[in-house]
Amino acid sequence: MSPIPPPARADWQPISLATPAAPIIAPRRVGFVSLGCPKNLVDSEVMLGSLKRRGHEIATDPGSADVIVVNTCAFIDRAKKESIDTILEMAKLKTEAGDGSPRRLIVTGCLAERHDADLRREIPEIDATLGTGQIPEIVAAVEGRATMVDRTTKRPEWIYDADSPRLQSTASHTAFVKISEGCDYTCTFCIIPTLRGLHRSRRPEDIENEVRRLAAAGVREVVLVAQDSTRYGLDLGERGALAPLLRRLGRIEGVRWIRVMYAYPATVTDEILDAIATEERVVKYVDMPLQHASDAVLKRMKRPTGKGNLLGMVERVRDRVPGVAFRTTFIVGFPGETEDDFRQLTTFVEQAEFDHLGVFTYSDEDGTAAFALEGRVPTRVKKARQRELMRIQKRISLRRNKTRVGSRMEVLVEGPHPETDLLLSGRLASQAPEIDGSVLISDPGERPPGRGEFVTCEVTKAHSYDLEVRVV
Repeated sequence: MSPIPPPARADWQPISLATPAAPIIAPRRVGFVSLGCPKNLVDSEVMLGSLKRRGHEIATDPGSADVIVVNTCAFIDRAKKESIDTILEMAKLKTEAGDGSPRRLIVTGCLAERHDADLRREIPEIDATLGTGQIPEIVAAVEGRATMVDRTTKRPEWIYDADSPRLQSTASHTAFVKISEGCDYTCTFCIIPTLRGLHRSRRPEDIENEVRRLAAAGVREVVLVAQDSTRYGLDLGERGALAPLLRRLGRIEGVRWIRVMYAYPATVTDEILDAIATEERVVKYVDMPLQHASDAVLKRMKRPTGKGNLLGMVERVRDRVPGVAFRTTFIVGFPGETEDDFRQLTTFVEQAEFDHLGVFTYSDEDGTAAFALEGRVPTRVKKARQRELMRIQKRISLRRNKTRVGSRMEVLVEGPHPETDLLLSGRLASQAPEIDGSVLISDPGERPPGRGEFVTCEVTKAHSYDLEVRVV
């Protein structure tokens, strides 16, 4: 969850930018820092688009800005700490930079939604706060016409649409599209319903309009995100609506890869899996956070795991979607997790052999049901369990990668490798942006491919999470 810098690159693309409704007297330079998940990033891009449409300039350096906006995350303790540290860093810029320093500091997002009063009391340099449901108020906040979270509703209800201005901050060939917002589940460790509100879906025609616009702007990979993607459309009266949405988006020319993130076990229907398996533009990739494998722990978590055992569910996904890449995440150290519970989890990981896996250590979140549970697991034990689970996954990943040596695969080129000019970096369809492994292109051929190109490559070497390839 690193800060996302303001648009210093040429590949930042304005999407659906209209003429300002009314002129502004003094355009401001706005520095923007976005923290957290891709869903939060979409909110940041909408705020950036609103400011750009109004005529404000997006600064490449927060220190040179008139206004700094920090879009925060508050999902777990580590995210809250990063958000607070970033706010303090920006507050220091405001107070110590002298002439030309930022004149306003605005805090938005999940931390503002949850801890508005505390932030204002502890960090007086903050001039305005907006919660997750007040994204449209960003222009008023930047211009000094709004100063605090509007608590007129108990929970956030806003969600953007295709007509919302948006300034794309990812590489020009990849974009995130939020298909729904909020969550109706009551997982005991999760604060999302409080931070983001109850589940609400966008209309399929609205999502289609946005994806068409992105495709026209040069986007080749669309990543569909939500708190619960497979619950999409249930509030609109249609169960399993993700399947027809995928088939609808699969007809859009220009898009090469459509990826779905954040599926839930209880709402993954056969129709959804069939759409993933058969639609040419939908990549064979399932991201399903399972959180644990012990029935006792899952019961305390109040996880909606669906019917049947988890291993059988994983096998069902693989049967319905041949060649699928399966990604999941787990939480270790949940209150009451015993050594036997953890052993059930390690056995499950060894049997399931996931393509990608992430492990979080449980952190107390005030306001969740798990906060009151007994049986706290010591921090050292939680971290040891996290390391052990990742050691198991590292062996599995290396073994699976070795089987790919000599095979040919389609690679999306991301550009120069961040650590050396001698390599290009890319991804397979089985690798989501930022969170999975990558492809190292050591031999680009006679004409090195450019960013956003799709090329056929042969795997020459396997690493634990990455693959080395040559362009053929």
